[in-house]
Amino acid sequence: MTHRSSGGVQVKNADVPWDEAFDSIAYLDHNYRDLQPEDAEILQIIRDHFGGHFRKQGVGSVSGIDVGAGVNLYPALAMLPWCDEITLFERSSSNVKYLGSQVDSYEKSWDKFWAALCRKKAYGSLGEDPRERFREVVKVEQGDIFDLRRHEGRWSVGTMFFVAESITNSPREFSLGVERFMRALAPDAPFAAAFMAHSAGYHAGEHFFPACDVGESDVYESLERFARDFKVMPLKSSARVRKGYKGMIVAYGWRRNSDTAIPVN
Repeated sequence: MTHRSSGGVQVKNADVPWDEAFDSIAYLDHNYRDLQPEDAEILQIIRDHFGGHFRKQGVGSVSGIDVGAGVNLYPALAMLPWCDEITLFERSSSNVKYLGSQVDSYEKSWDKFWAALCRKKAYGSLGEDPRERFREVVKVEQGDIFDLRRHEGRWSVGTMFFVAESITNSPREFSLGVERFMRALAPDAPFAAAFMAHSAGYHAGEHFFPACDVGESDVYESLERFARDFKVMPLKSSARVRKGYKGMIVAYGWRRNSDTAIPVN
């Protein structure tokens, strides 16, 4: 796996002042107040993936997790029709506070994201305003992605959007973050994840945060031991939500029944 660390200085996740420095509202305003073309494309991919999976499954208890939820509600909305419980798992205290404020009745700005999902019948069946359903099934849990090792195989569907490559510039921690996410899923659980391609880091308000420089091959290598029948693809949308990256990558598929050993060349 080939990576370049921003500025040549390794910044690990534990080195970042997530609680003190991350400006949740500034990040929300910049990224999610409007439905951007990239997110619309991601929503189409994941609604079709999850819709296709659950259409073929029998009725049963389904638990979902969004790892590193940040201030982004649309992964939870994408899992909403099928889940009895959805955990928004997030480390930053300010992000946890925002997520908690949205559970009872989320802001109207998220309605356009839901409308994009409702082009699929399963979502439309919940109506134009699924806030009651959201309130019933969604909970917020503060935690570190690396601590998910205590919950292996717990969730039956999962998402992770712009997390593993956006919390560190350490290649090892990037790979470990993907591993922790995948191991938290039960065998055959569908998943979807998104990554910033070749990110040099980003701002949330006045503070700068590290990122790991990854491309499609890096994402594929991080997943292949844990996923089956999965795809890794660049988004077609080419608009830029900020400076310092070269595109976005989406991966989706299913958790393997068991981890596959990767041969050493």
